[in-house]
Amino acid sequence: MISLPALLPRFIVTVLITIILLFSSASAWKKDEFRNCDQTPFCKRARSRTPHSLPHFTLSDPSISDGHLTARLLQSISSSDNDSAAGDAPRPLLLRLSVYQGGILRLKIDEDHSDPSAPSKKRFEVPDVVLPDFEDRRLWLSRVSSSDDGSTSSVYLSEDFEAILRHNPFEVQVRRKGSNDPSISLNSHGLFDFEQLREKKEGEDWEERFRGHTDTRPYGPQSISFDVSFHGAEFVYGIPEHASNSLALRPTRGPGVEHSEPYRLFNLDVFEYIHDSPFGIYGSIPFMLSHGVKSSSGFFWLNAAEMQIDVLAPGWDDAAAAVKGRIDTFWMSEAGIVDTFFFVGPRSKDVIQQYASVTGTLAMPQEFAIAYHQCRWNYRDEEDVASVDAGFDEHDIPYDVLWLDIEHTDGKRYFTWDKVLFPNPEEMQKKLFSKGRRMVTIVDPHIKRDESYYVHKEATDKGYYVKDASGKDFDGWCWSGSSSYPDTLNPEVREWWSEKFSLQNYGGSTPSLYIWNDMNEPSVFNGPEISMPRDALHFGGVEHRELHNAYGYYFHMATADGLLKRGNVKDRPFVLSRAFFAGSQRHGAIWTGDNSADWDHLKSSVPMILTLGLTGMSFSGADIGGFFGNPEPELLVRWYQLGAYYPFFRAHAHHDTKRREPWLFGEQKTALIREAIHTRYSLLPYYYSLFRKASASGVPILRPLWLEFPEDKETFDNSEAFMIGESILVQGIYEEGQKSVSVYLPGEQSWYSMRNGAAYAGGQAHKLDVFEDSIPSFQRAGSIVPRKYRFRRSTTQMTNDPYTLVIALNSSLAAEGELYIDDGRSYDFEHGAYIHRRFVFSNGRLTSSSIDLAAAPPREKFSSSCTVERIILLGMRPGGAKKAVIEPGNYETVVEPGPLVLRAGAGSVALVIRKPDVRIADDWTIKVL
Repeated sequence: MISLPALLPRFIVTVLITIILLFSSASAWKKDEFRNCDQTPFCKRARSRTPHSLPHFTLSDPSISDGHLTARLLQSISSSDNDSAAGDAPRPLLLRLSVYQGGILRLKIDEDHSDPSAPSKKRFEVPDVVLPDFEDRRLWLSRVSSSDDGSTSSVYLSEDFEAILRHNPFEVQVRRKGSNDPSISLNSHGLFDFEQLREKKEGEDWEERFRGHTDTRPYGPQSISFDVSFHGAEFVYGIPEHASNSLALRPTRGPGVEHSEPYRLFNLDVFEYIHDSPFGIYGSIPFMLSHGVKSSSGFFWLNAAEMQIDVLAPGWDDAAAAVKGRIDTFWMSEAGIVDTFFFVGPRSKDVIQQYASVTGTLAMPQEFAIAYHQCRWNYRDEEDVASVDAGFDEHDIPYDVLWLDIEHTDGKRYFTWDKVLFPNPEEMQKKLFSKGRRMVTIVDPHIKRDESYYVHKEATDKGYYVKDASGKDFDGWCWSGSSSYPDTLNPEVREWWSEKFSLQNYGGSTPSLYIWNDMNEPSVFNGPEISMPRDALHFGGVEHRELHNAYGYYFHMATADGLLKRGNVKDRPFVLSRAFFAGSQRHGAIWTGDNSADWDHLKSSVPMILTLGLTGMSFSGADIGGFFGNPEPELLVRWYQLGAYYPFFRAHAHHDTKRREPWLFGEQKTALIREAIHTRYSLLPYYYSLFRKASASGVPILRPLWLEFPEDKETFDNSEAFMIGESILVQGIYEEGQKSVSVYLPGEQSWYSMRNGAAYAGGQAHKLDVFEDSIPSFQRAGSIVPRKYRFRRSTTQMTNDPYTLVIALNSSLAAEGELYIDDGRSYDFEHGAYIHRRFVFSNGRLTSSSIDLAAAPPREKFSSSCTVERIILLGMRPGGAKKAVIEPGNYETVVEPGPLVLRAGAGSVALVIRKPDVRIADDWTIKVL
């Protein structure tokens, strides 16, 4: 098929493409632009197979080699349609099993390239995702235990778990020692299949066609599929990114499932995605975790090719009885190898930490990055930027970051500025920074093919672009028109790209400028499924099909490295990415993409963000108000009230929408939005402490209720409420004009309304009236939450402000909490430059003591003169205390009724210790009398 650019002059093509893009931007998602499973040959083939119908694989010759268990997998005849037709005998596969500290099993299966009949092409193994030091935690296997009849092999996995390998037919089980009941198993239903690479024979047609695009598939079918079973599970979660109203993954196949499409993992630019679908959108993390009353487990497949995953309804396997408490899943990938990780838990937080020990935890952000961001496609010019900035000050609304989209550049050439609209970019940024504010500009991967554009010329001269199937620089269409894409799989290209962010190379930039990577799935407007052809070629001859889901990951990595170098590895970078893969959490934040201004998208944002947190991407959020469309004022207010609790808190909108800065909807709505943003700023000390905890452990900031209440079945399928850390529960309002809402509060202890201090019993649902000024939020009895109540223009100006401690007492009149502080900017905290305090209230005494996480004395020092100006006690009877004695010093202050929130008309609902004036960095005790 002749391409459009080959037929028409380039300027005509540019006009046509522009018209098409403008039309598309205002259109709804066209489902037929993207493939379903029946249109995806590897998925259709794999799904046509029934349990135990395939020629089975046999494990042969298990032995110990270099501390791993190694073996061969033999198959009597080929199971793939193409291999069978060709009459090729399957070659043995190589299996390697490794055990790691903390209860982690790694299983790799690949072709044996030492076989003389194996093709020269090697299957792609995804590099740079597993942490460099992960192998240091491998347990050295010295022997393998075999059953008396030689039918199974077993290896030690942890103190409580072991791995059992069944030889014939091949199966892997992880189970508790002394138990015959597995926790997680692979190939229990005999669906393992591995299409081997081979040489193309004369007359064979391996090409695949979709909507006028042809995939040459030079290496033929190379898919892999297998079943994974989670035993003792009530639900399974994970495998983002999909827009869904359900946190738990619903069955996609089997009895009672009417619409049968698997969950698709294939990074795509899907504008106006539908809100409840298994269809894949911008990112892919092939990690699934299960949860039940007694235990949790997890499974991760390190593979960056397109993946389709079925969650199978009970009774899907006619040959096996439906087992209560077992969830079967079926995993299919177009290419790659088997490189899988089994996580045994047994608790849900254990599984999350085990996964984090493989792919890493989130990068600790600067403090400004977790505050409020204001964005639009596009702020027109420097005058518009100044006007928006002044509007926040005029209306007493704090914000920290103002964003510029693609229109700020010179003709969509990244690292440039429109000289007419933005003639003085450095001065503009410095004016913002004088108020403690920053700017973010967009830098996408499509590089305009313009010989006068220095980035394009360098990339062309150095051969740094992705190639098409013929070996020429790939040429596709995106916002820049005719564009090529840096091959960031190549470490040399990543190094080159990172240098573009230096202050010398990025003209007009300053140290207070940060970056936004969009369109990095990659998005190619005239490509198959609006993406890059699968037979495009990357560094080392890797086909795009093999690494597609990781392209945005490498681009994100290179950009973050650029900001690190710009600051001499002293300042923490901030880079927002739309596309992501396992490990992206190490490089920055992500958001849920081009959502819409409707109530359904508001509701689906919660399970989407919770799922991202469970799979490592804690620093995420959704566009406040919806990217497409014009939200009604009520929806916009409710979105601000919910979004104020997202880890990443940004308002963003399409250029076709009406302007929606917070003060454009009348004074009443402005006041409500201001209150929502103030809520976030008051909680910044708590959020920053949670970010530090997440960066150390991998446990997410926003959490499903069951993560904190793992034995409470009422929480397992709750997709409308969430926990912020251990201490705060939030319930969204997702319907227009809603007057009341039922809120389930788990646990045995009470919960205190963060609006009015009222106490509610745990372990039951409460029907509550809905108020215009807030959404239901509660502090857990037994917790202490640090807050700040003085609202400035930005976080920088709040640095030296005093703290308030909100103490929610449990039935024993006890509570505890933490506060973490550092300079909010540098990496000095890694060398001990921080303050980390533990607060404990017990027996009428509040104590503050230091938490020291460092194994060695700190290399750097950090100090703070901040004080505690107020302590609020919830749950202590009125009149229960009159004064407080502060030690050391033995001086007194008053205890008297006071408000929980500093809002006009707020009543006295708590006891308040006023002006104890103890330093936040010191040890002290306050005795309430």
